Amino acid sequence: MERTESESGNGRRVVVIGGGVAGSLASKSLQFDSDVTLIDPKEYFEITWASLRSMVEPSFAERTLINHKKYLHNGRVVTSPAVNITNSEVVTADGLAFGYDYLVIATGHNDVLPRTRQEKLSQYQSEYEKIKSSESVLIVGGGPSGVELAAEIAVDFPEKKVTLVHNGPRLLEFVGQKAADKAFDWLKTKKVEVILNQRVDLSSASDGDKNYRTSGGETVHADCYFLCIGKPLSSEWLKGTVLNDNLDGKGRLMVDEYLRVNGRKNVFAIGDITDIPEMKQGYIAEKHASVATKNIKLLMSGGNEKKLSSYKPGSDIAIISLGRKDSVAQFPFMTVSGCVPGLLKSKDLFVGKTRKARGLDPNIVD
Repeated sequence: MERTESESGNGRRVVVIGGGVAGSLASKSLQFDSDVTLIDPKEYFEITWASLRSMVEPSFAERTLINHKKYLHNGRVVTSPAVNITNSEVVTADGLAFGYDYLVIATGHNDVLPRTRQEKLSQYQSEYEKIKSSESVLIVGGGPSGVELAAEIAVDFPEKKVTLVHNGPRLLEFVGQKAADKAFDWLKTKKVEVILNQRVDLSSASDGDKNYRTSGGETVHADCYFLCIGKPLSSEWLKGTVLNDNLDGKGRLMVDEYLRVNGRKNVFAIGDITDIPEMKQGYIAEKHASVATKNIKLLMSGGNEKKLSSYKPGSDIAIISLGRKDSVAQFPFMTVSGCVPGLLKSKDLFVGKTRKARGLDPNIVD
């Protein structure tokens, strides 16, 4: 194992594990106040909630896939998965060890993604070609990804037969019934067939046969399919580290009000990996990053722990885009749908805002 020594140090070595929504913003925010190392299996940050638009418009991904080095000008980027954490260092799959004074864990959910930005761009192009060449598309999963993908295809390719199969009693089970009903009704107006309370046997279509059987005995014909089901948390690897006892029964890191891992003064967790009882969304992960980095800066400067900033979960807000103009928005006291809430998200999907938060031009492709 090769140990990588920091050039500066002086109690300011920060290692951030995970280059997603929370990790990218934390790294960017700390880069001029610390010696920061970002460890991520891939060389880029992706604006994940905009990924489904890229499947029907591959060029859209030019702005949503951002090389870490585009926003991290004063830090180290290590393109390798983290495989172990001790009380003083993080070890990567490449056999490198990075010492830390402060550690930020922002690994989010486990997903198999291409290592390079160009490979990911090519993947979107391939998915677009698959959709374009198909007369019928099957989407498995009625969560936000499945609903938003069905909507994107229905709007951009209205001539295609889209079928969405979900094993639950209603779509979008993470939001209220009213929002789910509005999304269901919108999909119906776009001639998307929605089948609830059923599973799909994706192995039931033999070679050349494009008919898939459901658990309810129905047959769905589709030239291609997309699996849009929830991904597990990226925390299984933590069971072999010093943080094993800090995981709850669901694989989440238990944190205090300052977003520090319980019982640890210098280890923070942000984003979906935390056990905070709230909706797991991108804008919330960014709030986590803001609070955690503020606290790390305070501690690095020798500030009083009594002045640490607390994270307070806010009211749940969810916006599900429905194509390029419409959306369903759930606010604390009302749920609305159509083109008015669509103005909030659906046109640009917050891409410009997210880029700007990382010091990048909202419009120029990378």
